[in-house]
Amino acid sequence: MPGGAISDLDKNRALVDWLRYQLRQAENRVRELEVQEEQERRRKEQARAEQSWKIQPKRSGETAMLHRGGCTLYSAQLGFINRQEAIIALGEPDIEACQICNPQTGLLDG
Repeated sequence: MPGGAISDLDKNRALVDWLRYQLRQAENRVRELEVQEEQERRRKEQARAEQSWKIQPKRSGETAMLHRGGCTLYSAQLGFINRQEAIIALGEPDIEACQICNPQTGLLDG
């Protein structure tokens, strides 16, 4: 190159390298944001579960059981019931309260 100028080819190669770097940075940021979004979704699900209750269906030889939404003894992720429904369920003779999560604690007080 006369006068030490950079060729168009070298300029474009440098541009491609820089654009690849920018793309990697953007892809890394997207992955970070996806992880954060998933963590937030899980936090919201957990918070909703903690403010809900669930009924474990009756099985042979056992009675149905009321659990707090976050109780891991019965891990159904569907069919949550609200506070009023949980109070009604506790009044039913064929539904017992879980002895592990104690779903009745605070339920009948408030």
